[in-house]
Amino acid sequence: MNIRKPIDYSAMFAELDTLMAAISRDPLWHDFFYVELTTGLRRGELLGLQWSDLDPENQLITVNKQLSKINGELVLTTPKTQNSIRKVAVPKRTVELLIAEHEKHPDSPLMFASPRTGSYWSPDAIGRVHKKLLAMADIDSSVRFHDLRHTFATLAMQSGVDVKTLASMLGHYSAGFTLDTYTHITHQMQQGAAEKIGGFMTGAALFAGGVDKDNKSA
Repeated sequence: MNIRKPIDYSAMFAELDTLMAAISRDPLWHDFFYVELTTGLRRGELLGLQWSDLDPENQLITVNKQLSKINGELVLTTPKTQNSIRKVAVPKRTVELLIAEHEKHPDSPLMFASPRTGSYWSPDAIGRVHKKLLAMADIDSSVRFHDLRHTFATLAMQSGVDVKTLASMLGHYSAGFTLDTYTHITHQMQQGAAEKIGGFMTGAALFAGGVDKDNKSA
């Protein structure tokens, strides 16, 4: 049985520039992967996006369907859980890229349409492209497309996004599940908070010492 070694998602932050540089050299896929890294959508959710799912004015994407391959056929289905049906806020740059993507095929209702078939991309095709981009960026080939979702979540938490908000963005059923999934990150954040508090208390102690000394000399 193959045992997959764990991925250090926080360490992938250092490789993001390299990965994005590789993605930028592939104009066909740049927007797709950029959107993934700024939304954390599941692969099927991203593949199933339609133009009507984007609210440019409010910078929101509605997630209410997913694309799967069942018995060799591409099938658009409703997410299995109610929590997976959600609205996800996205950066302005992501909205701009999506609008530009739509302009490439304005007559298609699909956000990401295959230029060859005019239909949805197959999940298998995404897997192959992902492996190619990893090789171009010289990143460990064991990193899955799904790990980009984890990378998004890790960066969000490190940037100060609260767990409840992140859970709703990811479509998790509870903030507790999100905490359990990213325990390693919350531990690192706790350590960082502890160091900040320690520094604060050290400064406070030095200040108090200076005050006491001034009082004694008065």
